[in-house]
Amino acid sequence: MALEGHRGAVLLPQQEKILEQVGYQIRMVRQRRKISVNLVAERAGISRRSVWAVERGNSSVSIGIYLKVLHAVGFDKDLLKICADDPLGRLLQDERDNKYAREEDERR
Repeated sequence: MALEGHRGAVLLPQQEKILEQVGYQIRMVRQRRKISVNLVAERAGISRRSVWAVERGNSSVSIGIYLKVLHAVGFDKDLLKICADDPLGRLLQDERDNKYAREEDERR
C-alpha cells in the first residue's frame, strides 16, 4: 500500500496529537511483545510502510488498516471500548425519555 502522495485528513492540532499517541501506543505494544514490523505486516496483510504509518499516527491511513494492525498485535477488541460508556449521552437520553413520558401523561 503506497502512501506517497496521499494527504491525510485535515485535523486539529489536538486531534493530531491524539492520533500520534495512538500510533505510539500501538508501537509500544508491538515492541513490548517483541513482535517485528515484518510479522505485523504479514499478519495484517499490509506493507511494512503501512505499519510504520500507523505507528506514526498518520491520518491518511484508513481505520481498517489501524484495525488490521491492532488485530496483528492482539488489541483489535479494544476498539469496542470507544464510546461504549457514555454517561452524558445516557443522562440526556433519560431526560428526553422522561420529558416524553410526562408529556404523554399530560395528554391523557
